[in-house]
Amino acid sequence: MTPKPVDFTVAAATSARGAVTVQVPGDKSISHRALLFNALALREGGGLPRTERAGVRVTGLLESEDVGRTRAACEQLGVRIVREAGGAGGEVGWWIAPVEPLRGALSIDCGNSGTTARLLVGALAGLRDGAGHPMPIAATLHGDASLSRRPMRRVLDPLRQMGARVEVGDAGTLPLTVLPAVLTGMDHTSKIASAQVKSAILLAGLSAQGPTRYTEPTASRDHTERFFAAMGADFVIEGLRSTVRPGALRPVDVEVPGDVSSAAFWMVAACLLEGAQLTLPAVGVNPTRTGAIDVLRSMGAEVTVEERGGVEPLGDVRVRCAGLRGTTLSGALIPRLIDEIPVLAVAAAFAHGETVIRDAEELRVKESDRIATVVNGLRAMGAEAEATPDGMRIFGRGGAGMRAARIESHGDHRIAMAFAVAGLRTGMQLADVACVATSYPAFFDDLRRFQAQ
Repeated sequence: MTPKPVDFTVAAATSARGAVTVQVPGDKSISHRALLFNALALREGGGLPRTERAGVRVTGLLESEDVGRTRAACEQLGVRIVREAGGAGGEVGWWIAPVEPLRGALSIDCGNSGTTARLLVGALAGLRDGAGHPMPIAATLHGDASLSRRPMRRVLDPLRQMGARVEVGDAGTLPLTVLPAVLTGMDHTSKIASAQVKSAILLAGLSAQGPTRYTEPTASRDHTERFFAAMGADFVIEGLRSTVRPGALRPVDVEVPGDVSSAAFWMVAACLLEGAQLTLPAVGVNPTRTGAIDVLRSMGAEVTVEERGGVEPLGDVRVRCAGLRGTTLSGALIPRLIDEIPVLAVAAAFAHGETVIRDAEELRVKESDRIATVVNGLRAMGAEAEATPDGMRIFGRGGAGMRAARIESHGDHRIAMAFAVAGLRTGMQLADVACVATSYPAFFDDLRRFQAQ
């Protein structure tokens, strides 16, 4: 059920009194993979001996609507997922264990989650039973109105070249039905750098006959590659090419780090408020995801990272307020910060000088057309900004002339949160913020605490 529209008003606060700590929720991309990949490893017929399918524990999982869609889908694939406390520090964890093998027809509601839909298509395309035969299921994926407009052909076309059987309408969008099939590995060179497309093809490659090689034009997020390495896949990376051979994943306990995309909103908030000193503990600092940190540093922000190890690296991030200057975002940098561009555009509007964003045409097919929604929102606030086919230009004046406005989220969580951050300087009325629950349910509670500190 789509949540009812909810409005929210942000009060302006031109300065901060000192140190602020925000514990951001678990990383959404890693949460999806921790559930789905372990579900594939643990389900009955997954290819492992029963003794190696006892169960695993995931801590730090993001408890959002999008991740909830993946959790529900995994349970339909033949595992049980139970929320429980009782770790060494009393933290909440999620126990994943196998149950009965799946059969027949499945109807999977992906909601607004493109990650759920695209990764599932790859996982389901060649799903096999313990004897190596295609699983006798037909899985229909559907989503909300927004997800049902987002393109799927960039995933479907290469999967069909591998032999996948997918029934889909002429528009190439949800709903679609994945049928049992025997897949053959292939060499695929992608024209775009997309972690979701890459992950879908590599997942299909686990059950294909022969090796599957995937080459991307520039490096995209490598969460899937890190999971494959930790879960014992027959997997090799050579530059921009990843090769996977058929085989089963082994289940693994996962500690999910804090979401660096969620952390970016607070990094920018600290940069906008004089006197702010921000600490973000245990945030994911995977180099394929830290483009926002690099950009803020290039704009003059003081950002330090104290890194710790892990399957997914994490660290404590600290930010001090500093005057910002314009910069350029383009090329190989874009896949490392595609989700953070809305809030970085807000930072650019309060900076001094011109900021140019290009090579980001993927923003046109997110939950909203983020190029249009960001530029229109900035203009409503009094900023000088213009849209381009693959990005935008923002002419920062240090916040001079910026004012409060009423901003429509267009059902896009990152638009709502980005302009909430802008409102810390100008005040803001935000329309339809219920969408924020898809990725960061406690965002507005954290915003109130941020303001109070």
